[in-house]
Amino acid sequence: MGKCPLKKQKPVLIVTEGTAKLDNHKYKSLFHIKAKMIPYDEVEAYVGHAPGGVCPFGVNEGVAVYLDESLRKFDTVYPAAGNGHTAVKLTLQELEAAAGAEG
Repeated sequence: MGKCPLKKQKPVLIVTEGTAKLDNHKYKSLFHIKAKMIPYDEVEAYVGHAPGGVCPFGVNEGVAVYLDESLRKFDTVYPAAGNGHTAVKLTLQELEAAAGAEG
């Protein structure tokens, strides 16, 4: 993977609704470190899914999954399911259970 400042950090996957933006202050408050995006060409190696299909299921060992509060406004969610052409219909409770969300 060459030089990458992420090697010292544990990868975190945060699932949000489609238009939500990450609040850097809240991220730093929760994780005690500045948020850094994984470079596009390294996402699959870190997470286990390529961009366009990143989902909270079947992620690489050591990837922490968190569900953003923005998802609470929906009864049903449609997260990606491993590639850019697949999604799965779940309730938020089903998503929490299937993703093994840490928060």
